[in-house]
Amino acid sequence: MASSKISHFSQDHELWDSLKQAIAHSSGFKSWLQDKGIESGLTQELLDTYIRNYLRETLETLAY
Repeated sequence: MASSKISHFSQDHELWDSLKQAIAHSSGFKSWLQDKGIESGLTQELLDTYIRNYLRETLETLAY
């Protein structure tokens, strides 16, 4: 059972990394960074934070 959870976590982590890279290369995310005055060349930790903020703002906008 524990190995199943670890395997699932690994798959989730791989999926998030893949999604994060796709978002980071998207024109929408690049425009969002530019609008915020954020320069490219971010560390992975900052990239993760900005992508989460970008997704949150995008979903909030879509909710209206």
